[in-house]
Amino acid sequence: MFISRRAKHLVPYLASERLLLRQLTARDEAEWINLRYANAKWLKPWDPTSPLGPPESMTFREMLRARDESAIDGSGYSWALALPQLHRGRPPLIGQVSVSSVQYGAARTASIGYWIDRNHAGFGLMPEACALVIDHCFEQLQLHRMEINIRPENAASLRVVDKLGFRDEGLRKDYLHIDGQWRDHRTFALTREELKTPMLERIYEY
Repeated sequence: MFISRRAKHLVPYLASERLLLRQLTARDEAEWINLRYANAKWLKPWDPTSPLGPPESMTFREMLRARDESAIDGSGYSWALALPQLHRGRPPLIGQVSVSSVQYGAARTASIGYWIDRNHAGFGLMPEACALVIDHCFEQLQLHRMEINIRPENAASLRVVDKLGFRDEGLRKDYLHIDGQWRDHRTFALTREELKTPMLERIYEY
């Protein structure tokens, strides 16, 4: 199993009534690649690209290694999504949620990114997954502010931040290179002080 003990310790399992968030391992390679391939058209308008042209493809193991390095140095974390209650044994993957650009010191902030299998979209699973990650970041990592950046055309993702109760902080012009071009994004944010109860409780009450 390709995952360092230290990184595994730093990134715990997270679970709600429906979801299990866990680390990807080398055993997941074929399933993860097949899931991404099956959702390629669905995810293409929202996937990041390089303004310098197509980079050399990263292998699955290289992706795991980069993820472990980020977890060890505290700059980023990532979880795969699974639905254990619907499957016996090892539940299949349905998506991923990540925390990136983690800053400590005076800022204590980070950004959340996510994607989900098209067949599982629209059932409130991604807000639930984000809620687990937000609670972990506020309570365990002691971060102060969480941010989500979304293309204005991405209606499904806008529904996620609406359910999470994030504030709209406005438009960022040409903020990220997505699907081959620099794209505008709307920035949504929430501080720890604004969240009076755990985010997961807010989602269940929505």
